[in-house]
Amino acid sequence: MNRLPSASPRRTRRLTTLLALSCLSAATLAAPHKAKPATKPAAVISDDSPDVVIYGQREDVVQFGRALAATNQLDPDWVLSQLAQARFQPRVTQLVMPPPAGTPKNWAAYRARFVEPQRIGAGLRWWQDNAEALTRAEARYGVPPEIVTAIVGVETFYGRLTGSFKVIDALATLSFDFPSGRSDRSAFYRDELGAFLRWCAAEKRDPQSVLGSFAGAIGLPQFMPSSILKYAVDFDGDGRIDLNTHGDDVVGSVAHYLAEFGWQRGLVPTVAVTPPAEVREKALMLVNDITPSLSASQMREHGAILPADATDALGPLALVELQNGGEAPSYVAGTRNFYVITRYNWSAYYAMAVVDLARALRSGRTDSVAAPAVPAASAAP
Repeated sequence: MNRLPSASPRRTRRLTTLLALSCLSAATLAAPHKAKPATKPAAVISDDSPDVVIYGQREDVVQFGRALAATNQLDPDWVLSQLAQARFQPRVTQLVMPPPAGTPKNWAAYRARFVEPQRIGAGLRWWQDNAEALTRAEARYGVPPEIVTAIVGVETFYGRLTGSFKVIDALATLSFDFPSGRSDRSAFYRDELGAFLRWCAAEKRDPQSVLGSFAGAIGLPQFMPSSILKYAVDFDGDGRIDLNTHGDDVVGSVAHYLAEFGWQRGLVPTVAVTPPAEVREKALMLVNDITPSLSASQMREHGAILPADATDALGPLALVELQNGGEAPSYVAGTRNFYVITRYNWSAYYAMAVVDLARALRSGRTDSVAAPAVPAASAAP
């Protein structure tokens, strides 16, 4: 009988490996399969979500563009083409929201942002660079150089902070996708969007290249498009209104704006005041907020203390209260000119920052131009 040849060590190892693999495969087949992790379903986008890509495919935008073109004799294809390139900007909808409820106002902190050495120094240089235009503007419109210079300083730090948003994107976002959670101002922004396209067409500007604030304000004075159309002036006579690089046009436009809202030549914006000690009398004086409604005599009758030279010749006054967080409020008596400054930005804190920066600029000015000093806000006793 022939014997089978014995297996070599190498062959033995190979058979052992194959047997092990066979057993592993059988065990794997016999074991129950573990379920794979469930795939996360794709996010469902609401039909009401903003179109973040192409505004030009939305029927409401197309209707707006056609109506705008028809009303203003604009090329409808050009209008629709510009709107089609506009893009929704989520950041704009965040920035337009008011501060959280309960956020205390703090005039001292607000003032410190604007009346500080760097801004004062930049303002004095800007005043020097535009002295001739500022003098002409005062002669024509009655607005002192320090007030114009202070507004440009508060608005954009003399051109350092003019905004980096495409204006057409910002205005389209606020026109067609205004965020919920605050009073709806979409109609206002649609008017501004229309004014912006009209301005661009009239001056042959590319709407896609104009930059500004998240709210659509443009240039050193931060004019909204409708204000450019109504109040901006070609103050250097070159046939073009440039609010970004031409200081003359910036100066003339700001002064013209204030004059159109009723600026009174030679009238100081504020007068120092100590409010009535009696709570009821002070409350009565604050009812009309920043709207001037009381003569100097009437304020005194309510118990307010004014300087001896504050007479009824100042015209109507308003008791303006500026909160200081947890500290005592500050008060000033605002004249008609203080109220005019609030037409630029509807805030007593803004207007007071302009007034105090103007006062600091006038104090720092060393040329021979004479102008009345602007009183600072007085703190409550």
